[in-house]
Amino acid sequence: MEFYTEDFIRLSLAVLIGGLVGAEREYHGKSAGFRTMIMICVGSALFTLASERIGNSGDRIAANIVNGIGFLGAGIIFKEDSRVRGLTTAATVWGIGALGMCLGAGEYGIAIIGSVFMVCALLLLTQASRWISRVNQVRDYRIVTPFRHKTLMQYENFFRECGLSPHRGTQQRIGNEISGHWRVHGPEKAHEKCIKRLLSDPEVKEVDF
Repeated sequence: MEFYTEDFIRLSLAVLIGGLVGAEREYHGKSAGFRTMIMICVGSALFTLASERIGNSGDRIAANIVNGIGFLGAGIIFKEDSRVRGLTTAATVWGIGALGMCLGAGEYGIAIIGSVFMVCALLLLTQASRWISRVNQVRDYRIVTPFRHKTLMQYENFFRECGLSPHRGTQQRIGNEISGHWRVHGPEKAHEKCIKRLLSDPEVKEVDF
């Protein structure tokens, strides 16, 4: 199998584009950063180059790139407390694999336009994501308080008074104490107001938020 100048250009662009997207992930301290994104982009380009020259097995090799990228992405996603993290980085890995395939196939225009859209989504839409989070946050609360009749209903009404929408989860009584879990939706300021009042409530023994 011969190596051409065109192959060098394709792989060089894979390093450049993979590094550009990876730098953004590295800057934000994500698990798949600068070197990882370069390796994924270059690897996808190499597999695509090889698939063009192998012949009948080429389509199968190219299709398996997607499966391999999916395997990598699944390893990045993890659950922390009640939240799933790593989804954006996993999606970025998937997108980088697609860009690498485009570069390996010599589709420079698609790859460059795709990389511009991807970088813009990662950089510019961060502010939009933060704005949405301020407008409506979802938090899980756990409150432990001395057991009294209708105690948990009192805190459910308390959430509503703060401008939040609570959805009751599990409840547990241990001795003279009772704990309740809620998934609560609402603006960031309403959550801050609620947390401040909970922390100053002498009846609240424990609170997680």
